[in-house]
Amino acid sequence: MTTAIVYSEFGGPEVLHSIDIDAPAPGAGQLAIRVEAAGVNPIDAKLRSGARPSGPIDEPRRVGSDGAGVVTAVGEGVDGFRAGDAVVFSGARGAYATDVVIDAARVHSRPAHVSPAQGAALGIPIGTAYQALRSLAVGPDDTLLLHAGSGAVGQAAIQFAVLWGATVIATTSGRRADAVRALGATPVEYGDGLAERVRALAPNGVTVALDAAGTDEALQTSIELVSDRTRIATLVRGRDAASLGIRAFSGGSPTPLTPQQLAWRDEAVPVALALLAAGRFDVELGPSLPLADAAEAHGLVEQGADGKITLVP
Repeated sequence: MTTAIVYSEFGGPEVLHSIDIDAPAPGAGQLAIRVEAAGVNPIDAKLRSGARPSGPIDEPRRVGSDGAGVVTAVGEGVDGFRAGDAVVFSGARGAYATDVVIDAARVHSRPAHVSPAQGAALGIPIGTAYQALRSLAVGPDDTLLLHAGSGAVGQAAIQFAVLWGATVIATTSGRRADAVRALGATPVEYGDGLAERVRALAPNGVTVALDAAGTDEALQTSIELVSDRTRIATLVRGRDAASLGIRAFSGGSPTPLTPQQLAWRDEAVPVALALLAAGRFDVELGPSLPLADAAEAHGLVEQGADGKITLVP
């Protein structure tokens, strides 16, 4: 049997509960994985609450997409994996579980020095950051203004942009400034006067901006400082992007990601795994909770807890 976390109605974290189901068997092109850690993402909570539309619930709906574990069975036609392999996966339907079955194309070998929690922390935030920066063509000649630099997406974006030679100015709270600075960005505290503070830090101007905060301040400051609006993007306020003349990558945007953008999201996880193994990338880990405490984990995410929260079956 497999234990999985589900919800049968939209609502607060308390609607999450566990059920036991038959252990899944992999089909052709799939792997069965015993989950060692599942990543808890803000989108998980938005879907559970109904804040992000996802259609009516007609059966218990599983939760989570990112995780790490060990292969337990290999489906027909799958090469490169065998039972016992340590792996990372993304795009699962129900990572909050003791076991998952997933297409082998969504699974990557986990290097020995990458922990299950680190692997489970990749997926959505790493893919989002990587794809957004690639879409904006961030490179050595750029000064990037990044809003919400201390979050999971923000920290990944800082590291990729710095690796690609860009100068990064990242908004954050004063409490989190050291975390942003340690990753190679110049922290700037959000609040009144933000545009003036950024100008002082970037006398030659800001060439590109990425919003992972979703505040009016973030959008207005980006528009004020970046002359080319095709090089401004939001990850949160997708519905407002067209009216502002800027770009959106998810965040409720009515424009779907292109095939190239989806390919970049897939590419991000193996890139980050290689960098992690080489000591050139970092993931800030937060609380690790038992699988049965998924409701508490969602509460922590909604409160903005520091670091990546993971669930351990």
